[in-house]
Amino acid sequence: MRFRPCIDLHEGKVKQIVGSTLTDEDPGRLQTNFTADAAPSWFASLYREDGLRGGHVIMLGPGNEKAASEALAAWPGGMQIGGGITVLNAAGWLERGASHVIVTSWVFREGRIDFERLARLVSEIGKERLVLDLSCRKRGKDYFIVTDRWQKFTEEAIDSETLNELAEYCDEFLVHAADVEGKCSGIEEELITKLADDSPIPTTYAGGVSSIADLELILHSGGGKLDVTIGSALDIFGGNLIRYDEVVKMHNTLNDLK
Repeated sequence: MRFRPCIDLHEGKVKQIVGSTLTDEDPGRLQTNFTADAAPSWFASLYREDGLRGGHVIMLGPGNEKAASEALAAWPGGMQIGGGITVLNAAGWLERGASHVIVTSWVFREGRIDFERLARLVSEIGKERLVLDLSCRKRGKDYFIVTDRWQKFTEEAIDSETLNELAEYCDEFLVHAADVEGKCSGIEEELITKLADDSPIPTTYAGGVSSIADLELILHSGGGKLDVTIGSALDIFGGNLIRYDEVVKMHNTLNDLK
């Protein structure tokens, strides 16, 4: 299990947001847990100093391109970029220093995977530079992929068939448990077990992590197969539940053992 750090950008600033409150229809619902005084590049430089590769910069809406570019320049080749990525701009973000682009909404149409678009994207940049964001919410007994900043349910369930089919087109999966994202209310253990059992490629889980005990649960329930992202609970994002240096130490200990 590796720690994958994050830089979530909203209106050009590093923020931690409760995922379920980010909507186009009612901007007033937005619940922000933290807004950083430090620039995005400061966080990227911190991750670089600590040797934390494979984290992600996520642009939540417009107005974040300059901040994202500065973060990538501070850790060239060390971070992935997501948010509004299409076949038209993917290569440009790789040229600006992203190791991978992260895509969700553009490869879905009318609630289904658009394999023609997905194939075009792979042809443009190569599957080894593509991460598919399969962030999801629970509906009934199953988890379904959600798009458009987690506002719209698709008809695609997180299951073995879907994960194995999509793994043919990308290098990694990123999965936010959108219902608990930003709430520091505990992790979605059922989803973690499902991802560990069914995903054939590297997969990063995000959502609800609120303690070192949660990290240990992800490690064990995920069989060591899943990586993890932490947001609002971390002290560098204004949280008081988990110290960043504790997580870095845990990351180093686990990965030194490999």
